[in-house]
Amino acid sequence: MTEIFGYTTCRQLSQMFLAIIFFHGSEYILAVAFHGKSNVTLKSLLISKNYLLAMILSLLEYFIEISLFPALKEYWWVTNLGLALVLIGELIRKIAIITAGRAFTHVIKIYHEEHHKLITHGVYSFVRHPGYTGFFIWSVSTQIMLCNPISTIAFAVVVWSFFADRIPYEEFFLRQFFGSQYEEYAQRTPSGIPFVK
Repeated sequence: MTEIFGYTTCRQLSQMFLAIIFFHGSEYILAVAFHGKSNVTLKSLLISKNYLLAMILSLLEYFIEISLFPALKEYWWVTNLGLALVLIGELIRKIAIITAGRAFTHVIKIYHEEHHKLITHGVYSFVRHPGYTGFFIWSVSTQIMLCNPISTIAFAVVVWSFFADRIPYEEFFLRQFFGSQYEEYAQRTPSGIPFVK
């Protein structure tokens, strides 16, 4: 039992929990900063039942593996790579939110609002959905950081599938709002999620 609560576990899990707390807390704070407290709900924390289930299953995998195969969690280069990618994903997402300002929302807008502008500069000049890119990198990297091979693959597949459905839906409305301006932007700028046009 001492292995389970040793240095490896304390370091990896504390990094994981700090990453989660910072990610969700900063999402909420930025939403309030750009949209005002009265326009923001706790949904801006981005914590759903499916998300909680995924995180619980990843922790279950972690504890099973550290109990049965403790050496699997001792690949520090993997943990450090995961941590670096978590920070990169976080940075990309937060830069996307700050660059878009009031145009960034956690809910897909189906009606055009006056403050909703097409953002094509900054990080948006490299990918159309840098917020999604950042979250994809962040979420998968949390599992790399824990040396969770099963959850790394599962998170990649599930998050990719989510964005593969969400991006075409969101872009349907963006094309309605911005017409040929969005078409030209989409032609020259990749989505930011692998294999999603």
